[in-house]
Amino acid sequence: MDESLDLKFAALADPTRRAILARLAKGDAPVSELSAPFAMSQPAISKHLRVLERAGLIEASRSAQARPRRLKREAIAEPAKWLEMLGGDWDAKFDRLDAYLAKLNGAKTDD
Repeated sequence: MDESLDLKFAALADPTRRAILARLAKGDAPVSELSAPFAMSQPAISKHLRVLERAGLIEASRSAQARPRRLKREAIAEPAKWLEMLGGDWDAKFDRLDAYLAKLNGAKTDD
């Protein structure tokens, strides 16, 4: 894995950051709105936002005095693609296991 992917997965490892990303998936939001559901200080939320920005998952936009955050949807594609690659292997393994179990169950009913 390259450093960019490592940063993204490290950022995604925290439940607060995942909740922030889920909120941003609905649209841009200012820091005050992003921090509302959490029982933590504004500086603590800002630290989470910096981690997400450093990982390239979100960006700050300029709207007058406010700096609403925006989800960078294309950045989410990289870890999703990597996980999809792994998932395909597991799907094939589970399909083979299902076929094998069906074969065993068929043999047991023939007895």
